[in-house]
This record gives sequence, C-alpha cells and structure tokens, in this order.
Amino acid sequence: MNDFQASLRRPLRKRWNYSFIHTYKPVLDDAPYRVFNTLDDYRKWCKKNLPSWLGYGQKL
Repeated sequence: MNDFQASLRRPLRKRWNYSFIHTYKPVLDDAPYRVFNTLDDYRKWCKKNLPSWLGYGQKL
C-alpha cells in the first residue's frame, strides 16, 4: 500500500514513463516500417524472418 501511495505522489509524466518497459524485438525493431503487397506476403516474411517466440507464426 505504501508503494501505491508513493507512486500517486509522483507527477503524471514520471508515472507514465515508469509504466512502459521497452523490450527489443529482433528484426521488427530494426526498420521503421515495412510494406507488403498482400497479407500472404506478410505472413511469408514473418515465417522466414521472425523468431517463433515473438508469436507472429501460424498456429499449429
């Protein structure tokens, strides 16, 4: 409870900054954006380039 009350005393900007944890995502974070002609192209790219633990693969 004390931690919660202490966090309420912080300015909103500081609470906002503390609320997000950036986790580097290999390949996805390496380019500002990508463009695909079709959803199928996107899915093939994901399958070929992204590690499975990111969760962008097809369901089994």
